[in-house]
Amino acid sequence: MRTAGTSLLTTSTLFLLSLLVPGTARGQAASYLTHDALTRELRDLTGGSNRATLRSIGRSHEGRDLWLVTIAHPAGAPAETRPALLVVGNLSGDHLLGSALALETIRYLLSPGDSAARPDSVLADRTVYVLPRLNPDGAEAMFAALKRDRTRNGRAFDDDNDGRVDEDPPEDLNGDGLITVMRVRDSSGEYLVHPDDARLMKRADRSKGESGAFKVYLEGRDTDGDGFLNEDGVGGVDLDRNFQHAYPYWERDAGPHMVSEPESRALMDFVIAHRNIGAMLTYGHSDNLVTPPDARGNLADARVLDLAGFARAANDELWDQGIFDAGQPGGGFGGFFGGGGDGLQLRGAQPGRDNDPRSGRRPDTTVNVADRTYYEAVSEAYRAITGITRLATHRRAEGAFFQFGYFQYGVPSFSTPGWGLPAAPSRGDSAPGAAGDRPPGGAEGRAGARGGPPGQRPQAAAPGGSGAARVGPDAAVLAAFDSAGIDAFVAWTPFTHPDLGAVEIGGFRPYAIANPPADRLAALGRSHGAFATRLAGMLPRVRIAKAEVTGHGGGVFTVAVEVENAGFFPTALRHGVVSRSVDPTTIQIQVPPEAVLTGDPKSRTADRIEGSGARVKARWVIRGTPGSTVEIRARSQKGGTATTTVTLR
Repeated sequence: MRTAGTSLLTTSTLFLLSLLVPGTARGQAASYLTHDALTRELRDLTGGSNRATLRSIGRSHEGRDLWLVTIAHPAGAPAETRPALLVVGNLSGDHLLGSALALETIRYLLSPGDSAARPDSVLADRTVYVLPRLNPDGAEAMFAALKRDRTRNGRAFDDDNDGRVDEDPPEDLNGDGLITVMRVRDSSGEYLVHPDDARLMKRADRSKGESGAFKVYLEGRDTDGDGFLNEDGVGGVDLDRNFQHAYPYWERDAGPHMVSEPESRALMDFVIAHRNIGAMLTYGHSDNLVTPPDARGNLADARVLDLAGFARAANDELWDQGIFDAGQPGGGFGGFFGGGGDGLQLRGAQPGRDNDPRSGRRPDTTVNVADRTYYEAVSEAYRAITGITRLATHRRAEGAFFQFGYFQYGVPSFSTPGWGLPAAPSRGDSAPGAAGDRPPGGAEGRAGARGGPPGQRPQAAAPGGSGAARVGPDAAVLAAFDSAGIDAFVAWTPFTHPDLGAVEIGGFRPYAIANPPADRLAALGRSHGAFATRLAGMLPRVRIAKAEVTGHGGGVFTVAVEVENAGFFPTALRHGVVSRSVDPTTIQIQVPPEAVLTGDPKSRTADRIEGSGARVKARWVIRGTPGSTVEIRARSQKGGTATTTVTLR
């Protein structure tokens, strides 16, 4: 059996597979890469190409470069004026698959191609920006001797508000080099051994007469003596919870405020300076590609592991501190600040009952119904190209970068974990379980159905009995990994805890659920490179499809043009128009303003031009010199620029 310890965490050697398949340049890396190894690989890929440049857009808390690769054919318009796709990976430290897929996307785009769907034709008039690893400090923790699922960056942070930082991290008590969880028998606990798999735990359902028998904690002890175990670990901010839409105020891993980190700030500065970005693709923990927004524009409910949530919930009482809560009429800060004594948690300027409905339109929180068709089409393309139709886990998006991309920046914006529920290898597979989404028996029906209110918080991590009737995905996920031959679980072993006494230590292996074995990276990379190429090819692209001149005598002429959007996406999504975050397309005739006698203004604008060949018309009656030429320009912020010249005759 292949284990995560031997296949997932290989770092000492860059073994390159010489795979003679379309869409590859050199060979795919067969291991996850440290920051230094990733830097060498990026320099090697871009150094020998006239279509790619490499630069750093900033540095992390610990001083590591945030590398950005710009890919565009050297001929034609400047890269920064072309319609562009932005690809970002590894925002959460534990999602190294994201940087691996981003790297392979670069490799794919730099490979030769000779058909309309190949990189060469797409890059002829479009640009792709790739930032493979936004969180290099968090990612580097994967290569340390002690392994734990670390999503956060390198900011030292006072999680428990006691004036100290990072003073009570999890500890490797049993010396296996892994941080897992502890379960301890306790009649006041909320959990039972899972009936479907004795390795797992479930919340006791008291409505069915079940009594809890265990408590669950992260592996470690109460280092700072405050009564809580492992509540203030290393690192501070999960970057994919640090952006401006649905920002989770005052939650422990979201940062002190929006875009508080040098890494997220560097990305935002780049995005704001490059308004030609017409679509975004994030390789991260959330999903809107395998399952697109529903008829109401909501994302699919989160699908997270219960066991990890149970351990995190052990400190929920502590995390509630610092949130205004009027638990009693007129009590606490809630009544003073307008809570009205009704038990509301005030969470800043978010839509909700704590905001005065008379204060104006609230921010949209669901995808505009007019934009859903584009999300559905891209989702269909993603599933067809990658073969991924079911995910092991995906989390609720709050403050995620891809949310900013749609709701604030106004462009089609997508996120995918990049790996499906793993499948058992079958004979004839060139890369066993490459797509990895064929479920074992019984798993299909547990793949995370929709239900409940929009954006519902996963019940697994909630304290109390609210999640008693909910069955998490743990058993189905673990069965799938077992069937695929991936060792994702550390067996429970007895241990005498210095404070708790007899406990058992075990649980899901760090990094194993979010990151496939390294031998699957090549196949996953090729398919995601192909998808990124397809997505870039969907960007809007304006062209002047028709231009006519009619002479009326006496130096008076009618000039009529039709501007076409040859791309799939419109020049602006409906939400981009509503939010006024995307400029209108401008069609301008290059004559003095006084030469325009009637018809359209000198600069005619269109809020949006639908894709797939839709056209808008402009018509001017002008005064000019017979035989002279006049230039007409069409400029779309997301769809590029087109020009043509007509002769007045």
